[in-house]
Amino acid sequence: MSRIAIIGAGITGVTTAHALAQCGHHVTVFERHRYAAMETSFANGGQLSASNAEVWNSMATVLKGLRWMFTRDAPLLLNPVPTWHKYSWMGEFLRQIPHYRANTVETVRLAIAAREHLFSIAEQEGIDFDLERRSELQRIEPTLHGDFYGGFFTPSDSTGDIHKFTRGLADACARHGVQFHYDAEIMSIEQPAEGRFSLTAHLEGETQRFGFERIVVCAGVKSRDFAAMLGDHVNVYPVKGYSITVCLDDATSRQRAPWVSLLDDSAKIVTSRLGADRFRVAGTAEINGFNRDIRSARIAPLVDWTRRHFPEVSTARVIPWAGLRPMLPSMLPKVGRGKRRGVFYNTGHGHLGWTLSAATAQAVARAIE
Repeated sequence: MSRIAIIGAGITGVTTAHALAQCGHHVTVFERHRYAAMETSFANGGQLSASNAEVWNSMATVLKGLRWMFTRDAPLLLNPVPTWHKYSWMGEFLRQIPHYRANTVETVRLAIAAREHLFSIAEQEGIDFDLERRSELQRIEPTLHGDFYGGFFTPSDSTGDIHKFTRGLADACARHGVQFHYDAEIMSIEQPAEGRFSLTAHLEGETQRFGFERIVVCAGVKSRDFAAMLGDHVNVYPVKGYSITVCLDDATSRQRAPWVSLLDDSAKIVTSRLGADRFRVAGTAEINGFNRDIRSARIAPLVDWTRRHFPEVSTARVIPWAGLRPMLPSMLPKVGRGKRRGVFYNTGHGHLGWTLSAATAQAVARAIE
């Protein structure tokens, strides 16, 4: 079996490592952080939702974005300062508008396939990640306050903690023989001969070189840089999203916070209940390059939304977070082969990494097989 290097230990990298290890390959994962799931896979919205797998390439989204451009707390915010990466990505995004329906159908197909794979992995490996299945609830959410004209209830959707799942699956991968190198900065990737790759990394205070037959890029927002090393154009752009984790420290808050995951389409906000004592509220998109700053003007709408719709939930202790979603202009992930023999990708999942990764990992494993 092949010696395979995976770049990145977020949700896509770790699910890919698990899928390839199950096929009998010798897998090594390189991650620049000290632990798995420390970037985009740290504190996302938590929804495993095929019903929310719509791509964003539509004129309606563009018009809203233009209208919101100078509103600091708008759901979508664009920093107009020009960069080639930003505007080339936006140009490709606009060219995908005619493919909106086909791309949405494809993301929904992947989401449905991924759901069963993910639940199967969790059961097989004994991973507890605060899974809540909507079909297990006895009644639709009674705690929600506000005036609504209507809504959709999708019992097949569910929620869970992406960070707990990814860390748990990384531990399971290690038990299956996958080797993880953390705090690893990859300096270069070369292909000295057909079917051979030489990967140089700064690791444990020294420069080390490794040899592999296959490379799989699962590097989130850094995937564009690694693709360039490997002769491919993978135009991933970092679209920042925000979340708050509301700590349910008192009995009233735990009783009044919702268990059903919610999507407020007008505010572009999603929620998840993560166990008994945490409530996650996430949303907004910010096109502002590799800026990871947590801005109070972007956090405030999430807190205000929680207070308005769940007034009995205390927001005295709220943990803010911002992460960079790795988005391709089509909103579809790059899954499969690169130009060079032995190069593969599983990246660019954007806001749907948690929802799609278990299916795209299987697709990469099939491509390598």
